[in-house]
Amino acid sequence: MKKRLLAVMTASLIAFSQAPTLADDDDDDDEPQRTLSSQDVPELILGSPEDDFTVNQTNFELVSGQAYRWRITSAGGLEYKFHTDLFRNSWINQIVISDLEVHMNGAPAWLEFDATGTIQVQFVTSRPGFYTWSIPDLADRGMQGTIVVK
Repeated sequence: MKKRLLAVMTASLIAFSQAPTLADDDDDDDEPQRTLSSQDVPELILGSPEDDFTVNQTNFELVSGQAYRWRITSAGGLEYKFHTDLFRNSWINQIVISDLEVHMNGAPAWLEFDATGTIQVQFVTSRPGFYTWSIPDLADRGMQGTIVVK
């Protein structure tokens, strides 16, 4: 029984590994490309020593099914509560703060920065869509943006 199961699994793996080359006869070359390794999202920097309400980037573009690492840094003098609906539609692998790891079993409600520092979130996007991010109490001051997952 074990030999038969092993033979079926091996045949399935061989067929699966060859399937993309056999089935790629359509014109989907405009599809976003995924890789097996985690990709870095451009770092998001909240505030600066000169301006507590500045952000270095507001819009981000990601690919569904891709693994990512996103460094979010507090550089201003305020308390920032970072919120995004993206994390509710992603598989969160872990959150890293000062080389300390928090392994997740669900999405965080928000990331809170009480002081300057960086939090790195490692996740896999699971649903295409249009998402927002913000510092809710400071969104009207420009601390908000969008995340498009293709």
